[in-house]
Amino acid sequence: MKTRHLEVFDALIEAGSVSRAAERLNLTQPAVSIALGKLESELGFKLFHREKGFFAPTKEALQLSSEVSQGLLAFSRIEQRAEEIRTGSTGSISIATNGTLAVNFLPKIIVEFQRRNPGIKIDVVMHSSRRIASWISGRQIDIGFIDTPVPVAGLNAKLFRLECVCIMHEDDPLAAKKVITSADLEGRSVVHITGDHMVDRQLDALVSKANIEIRRNVSTYYFAIVRNVVALGKDVAIVDPINGKANLSDGVTWRTFKPAIYHETAMITSRTQMLSLPCRKFIALLLEHLEKF
Repeated sequence: MKTRHLEVFDALIEAGSVSRAAERLNLTQPAVSIALGKLESELGFKLFHREKGFFAPTKEALQLSSEVSQGLLAFSRIEQRAEEIRTGSTGSISIATNGTLAVNFLPKIIVEFQRRNPGIKIDVVMHSSRRIASWISGRQIDIGFIDTPVPVAGLNAKLFRLECVCIMHEDDPLAAKKVITSADLEGRSVVHITGDHMVDRQLDALVSKANIEIRRNVSTYYFAIVRNVVALGKDVAIVDPINGKANLSDGVTWRTFKPAIYHETAMITSRTQMLSLPCRKFIALLLEHLEKF
């Protein structure tokens, strides 16, 4: 049976005449009659009493009509879902991040993306770079954000080299300077990232070369938490520009730091699994914003 023939049958049931059914379907009356005849031939029984001046559905047609109506609705849903899949307006995206982008970047991107694509579900988890790389490699997560170097082979990786900034409270004497150098940190308490982080290694090399001493009284795992410590105390810190330059109205300001210290982050995806259209659309939006840094 052809879908068009079922549409003609449904229209005839609803309209009650060939002329009104033809008008509803934007067909000629002969075309409606031909389609009806072919459907009756396919089914093996008559669907309408057609006599001069009389047109009415048979008992068999009435028994069939609800099934045809439901079937056409199902076809309509299939077409709609296929269109949603084709245009990327349905589906889900799973994202894992180690923290650099999690607090002051990804939420804004997610809200903007869902405003444009309300049918897409997004799931975000936070974990270590090594675990995230393992998830991507095992195709458990679609998109990952980690610190470099990438700890697992066989992944697609796009690297971002972000120039860090020095952050301090807006009433800190350092805020009067346009550029902060390692000499300006002499004797200051500098919040650092827990573990042997690349940003801290670069800063330690600079202060060692300049024969300067800084204090390391506080350490924490995420740049966003580092910023909160600076906002509530008298410490300073060297952080990535995404968290450092965020306008949070928390009393924290930032200044350029020289010589430059860099934080490298990578966006990773699986090499063995093609990304869905929603994932590709999300990445395009994310890159549009991330390239600013």
